[in-house]
Amino acid sequence: MKQPIIIAVDDDAQVLRALTRDLRSQYRKEYKVMNTDSAKEALDALKDLKQKNETVAMFVSDQRMPEMLGVDYLSEAKKIFPHAKRVLLTAYSDTDAAIKAINDVQLDYYLMKPWDPPEEKMYPVLTDLLEDWQMNNIPEFEGIRVVGYQFSPKSHEIKDFLSGNLHPYQWYDIETSDKAKELMALNNLEAKDAPFVFFEDGSFLVQPELRSISEKLGLSLQTTHELYDVVIIGAGPAGLSAAVYGGSEGLKTLLIEKRAPGGQAGTSSRIENYLGFPSGLSGAELSRRAITQATRFGVDFLSPEEVVGIEIKDNYKILTLGNGNTVNTKSIVITTGVNYRKLETNGVGDFTGAGVYYGAATTEANACRDREVYVVGGGNSAGQGAMYLSQFAKNVYILIRKPDLSETMSHYLIDQINGTDNIHLVPCSEIAEAKGDGHLQELVIQDLNNTFTRTVPADALFIFIGAKPYTEWIQTDMLKDKRGFIETGRALVNYPDYRKIWKKQREPYTLETCVPGVFAAGDVRASAMNRVASAVGEGAMAISFVHKYLAEM
Repeated sequence: MKQPIIIAVDDDAQVLRALTRDLRSQYRKEYKVMNTDSAKEALDALKDLKQKNETVAMFVSDQRMPEMLGVDYLSEAKKIFPHAKRVLLTAYSDTDAAIKAINDVQLDYYLMKPWDPPEEKMYPVLTDLLEDWQMNNIPEFEGIRVVGYQFSPKSHEIKDFLSGNLHPYQWYDIETSDKAKELMALNNLEAKDAPFVFFEDGSFLVQPELRSISEKLGLSLQTTHELYDVVIIGAGPAGLSAAVYGGSEGLKTLLIEKRAPGGQAGTSSRIENYLGFPSGLSGAELSRRAITQATRFGVDFLSPEEVVGIEIKDNYKILTLGNGNTVNTKSIVITTGVNYRKLETNGVGDFTGAGVYYGAATTEANACRDREVYVVGGGNSAGQGAMYLSQFAKNVYILIRKPDLSETMSHYLIDQINGTDNIHLVPCSEIAEAKGDGHLQELVIQDLNNTFTRTVPADALFIFIGAKPYTEWIQTDMLKDKRGFIETGRALVNYPDYRKIWKKQREPYTLETCVPGVFAAGDVRASAMNRVASAVGEGAMAISFVHKYLAEM
């Protein structure tokens, strides 16, 4: 935690040295003492300290200074750090000015020069003031600050990226936060240019792309090898597992993730049926542990980065990235998982990122405090999202088309939902329309048992419906089923085009696609079991087949 600062200002170098010496002698264990002989220089430094999210506890200033009087300096300093204590050093002849300053700049105290001995004339006064400041001080958040509009899709994208990559941040809504207005005024920023991302070093980005944020945070966007043994595309549970096993077994391994590690599982507020964690763990925590484990084994990790194409050249694979660069590898494991299907209902698309969210319950939950929130979907992800949102929202309504949750949700989650007073199940229903002015405000809900509709107030809608494989980017001859999931192993022989593509004497390995050396694992694979533990197992299994394939080269 950063030390609060005491700033001393006096144009007399000898007096400033004595003042700084006495302040440091008494307070250096708890406070950082800074000094300058120029009031204007001090004001410039204060702006820089504010930008870096530092905290000033006290100003101690001489009254008679050539650049400006001490009371004028303290008046300006108060605008930057309004809660800091203000102490004026005066000679006897300036007593009237000091007394006047008590009202003009809310001066906390004035000290007469000289203050020797400080144990009697300085420390008791300053210590009381500092203790009073400590009693009322709420420490500033130390980390990234995001300023924007709550119902801005761009702001949501940034928050979702930071939270998905496990970077703590503080959110300030321009319309409601004084802190947001303060940061914008300090940096001469206009609301029309939001969102803004402020970093701990005092720098900031305006309407940043995720790549720019990633570079600023030091996330790796460079590869370290000209040729990899295996490249894993997608950092969900299957991809993270494959990365850990690939790295631990000595393969030159690269993991590429478009958004953030964890995939859909990474957005889960609580996974309670994962082996070895009887109290459950969040998807973010599982992702953090796995990324730490993988990097410890020397795995390279590119994020945010996407693969937009695969080219097969002899036994080698060339991946084209979204930034135009290419990566060469001997084998590939595709673990891109699935995306939530879009809700094709009138009005929903207009408010995506502005009250309507796909997944993202953990990102936007705090904004739902004391609000009316709707969840669409009857699977475990919807149930976990509803449970998490119930800690913040006034009411959470789960909309499903079926009469109950028994066919689609785990029993333990159903029991938790039934035992939560502010979660309400709305069965046999669907959304007919979403309405609002700039952001979601109302939902039109239709009863599927009849044609009746009703309009309800809705502050947020979280959608967890169905699974659509993320495979549109694959332009090779890779065989997929009717829903777009990648076919692997013996299932490939059922396709008429299989023999036209597969030219090896052996049959494909269990997780191998119709392209030799390209494997698929986890939810993106046809016939996969949609469970975190299953995906982790398939990721590990894929690496064992990678070893077999590499032995053939």
